[in-house]
Order: sequence, then C-alpha cells, then structure tokens
Amino acid sequence: MDETPAGDISRFLKRLQWALVALAAGWLVWLLGPILTPFVVAALLGWLGDPLVDRLERAGRSRNTAVILVFTLMALLLALALLILVPTLQRQVITLVESLPHYRDWFVGTAVPWLEQRTRLQLSTWLDPEYMIEQLRVHWERAGGIATTALGYLSRSGFAVFAMIANVVLIPVLTFFFLRDWDVFVERAASLVPRDHLAIASQLAKESSEMLGGFLRGQFTVMLILGAMYGIGLWAIGLDLGLLIGIVAGLLTFVPYLGPTSGVVFGVIAALVQHGDWKHVAGVLAVFGVGQVIESYWLTPKLVGDRIGLHPVAVIFAVLAGGQLFGFLGMLLALPVAAVANVLLRYAHARYTHSRLYAGQAPAIVIPDQRVSEGGIIMPGNDGDAEEGEGEGRA
Repeated sequence: MDETPAGDISRFLKRLQWALVALAAGWLVWLLGPILTPFVVAALLGWLGDPLVDRLERAGRSRNTAVILVFTLMALLLALALLILVPTLQRQVITLVESLPHYRDWFVGTAVPWLEQRTRLQLSTWLDPEYMIEQLRVHWERAGGIATTALGYLSRSGFAVFAMIANVVLIPVLTFFFLRDWDVFVERAASLVPRDHLAIASQLAKESSEMLGGFLRGQFTVMLILGAMYGIGLWAIGLDLGLLIGIVAGLLTFVPYLGPTSGVVFGVIAALVQHGDWKHVAGVLAVFGVGQVIESYWLTPKLVGDRIGLHPVAVIFAVLAGGQLFGFLGMLLALPVAAVANVLLRYAHARYTHSRLYAGQAPAIVIPDQRVSEGGIIMPGNDGDAEEGEGEGRA
C-alpha cells in the first residue's frame, strides 16, 4: 500500500468520486420518484419470486415455464386476497361512515369534558360550531388561499388518477419481465464490478439478499396472520369495526410497535363509543395481548427471527426517513437500503477492527510464559528451560 502523501491524495480523490456518484444517484432517484414506483414494486416482486423460479428450473422445467407458473401463482394469490378483502373493507368503511355521528357525539360529550376536567383547558370552545364559523370568517383570506390550492389539486387529480391506473397496469407487466430476466440482470450488474472486488461484492450481495428476502417473506406472513387474528378477535367480542381495525393493525405491524399500539387505541375508542363499558375495553386489551404473546414467542422467532439485524428504532427511522426524502418510493426502498447498509457496516466494522487505525502503532506487549508449581503458585517461566526442552524434544 502506498503510504506517501501522493497515495493519500489519490485515495481521497477516489473516495470523493464515489461519494459524488452516490449523491448524483440519490438526486436522480428523487427527481424520478413518481415514475420509479411501479419499477421498484415490480423489482421487489420479481426478486421475491426468483428463488421459486430457480427451484422449478432445477426440478427440470424451462425458465419460461417456471416464470409462467410463479407469475400465475402470484396473480391468483393477489386476486384471492382482493376477493376476500375488498368486500369486507367496503362493508367496514360503510359502517364507519354511518357511525361517525356517534363518534362525534362521544368525542364532544364524553372525551372532551373528561380531558377538560383533568387538564383544565377549555377545549370545548374550539369545537363550538359558531366559534369555528367565526374563526373561518375572520381568516377568510387564508381559507380562500387553502380553497384555491385544494381546487387546483382537484383539477389536477385527473392526471393523478390516470398515473395510478397506468402504474397498476405496468406492475404486472414489469413483474413478469423481472421474473424472466432476473438472473440476466444480476449477471450484468456483476460484470460491472471491478474484478479485484468481485468476490467481496458477491458475498455482500448474497448476504444482503438472503437477509432481506427472509425478513420480507416472514414479515409479510406475520402481517397476514396478525391481521386475521386481530380482526376476528375484535369481531368476536362485538365490535362493528373490528375487522377494519384488525386489518389496519396487522398491516402496520411492518413498523415495529406501531401496529399493536394503533390497534389498541382505535379498538378502545370503538369499544367505548359502541358499548361504553370497561368489559369490552378489557376484551380489546385481551385480544391484542394474546396477539402480542403469539407474535413475540412464536410468529416472529419462527418466521422472521433476526434476519435483518436492525434494531426496531433503526427500522422506524429508515421508513420515516425514506418517506420524508422520497415519498412512497422512499418507504418502499427504506428496508432494502437499510438491510444493505447494515451488511456494509458490519463488513466495514470487521475491516476497521483489523486495521492499523484500530490496533494502533504501539509494539505488541509480550506476556512472559507462566507455569503453575506443585503448590498452585504461578511462577514465571524460564526461556532457557524452554529452549533446553525444545532442544531435547528435537533430539
């Protein structure tokens, strides 16, 4: 390794070039975020389905046949989920809309007085319709600006709907091509890696793929099971919106602690509004308590484990940061990027602990040989004795 100042400058410039390339790539993703979403979704689906395609290939089927079988299976599962979930969610949303007056009356007549009594804040003033109309009249200019913005958004919503429909049509088409040519994409990406770093890059890519693939498959299964458990449990204790709350809580399980927390809050409010007794509140707490025990001691260890290797705080930060920087696309890319970054950080940590920067420049300390005497006292060894013993052994 070149330790001269010129070598240091060369290494710094090389690292600066890679940093600029990374910044340019991030800026490009930020610019193209709205049109990259279907490609990212299709790439994730193709990546998740590629192991099954490879397994069918090893069983003797051609690549095209294996891709058609896997793609058909994925389409059937999606259609089955839509046939089950869409009517259920539609009925639950209708029930929610019909129940909104009851929730409003409970909030104004029960929740607000309870909060006012304990916080000594006049919250009911802000909820008075006449007061709200007066505030709207006073701030009419600001409200007019908001209305103008809203109308402008609605005028552009036709393009948004068209873009959404285009994305829905594109995703299955792109998924099929990603499934068919996934190995080709991997080989082309590998061909761009410098030959000196190919072994390390392949190993890191394999670790990232195995870690993230196992995590996503396991986590998706946990979400489905918990959503069904929560929904059926809340419906069984008599909540009209139990299925909707359970499904939402199951989907939010992807973000640690957010799913059960939101489910408990919504479930308790629904129990108080619909029944108004603590028996149903206790039922809600029991449903989520049992669900958390099953998730913690069986579902997560069995299906997910610690495959991604990230702390829950890091997962939450990654999802929120991705959404803040790149919107919905960033939320999709948050966990894959975090998993790859975790693998790279572990590799960097291993390199750092074996580097001169970590070990330092001081000479190694040699600990003299120590021997235990017959009385159990540790005695310093004699190098001469050791050399004589070695000479006798060689003789």
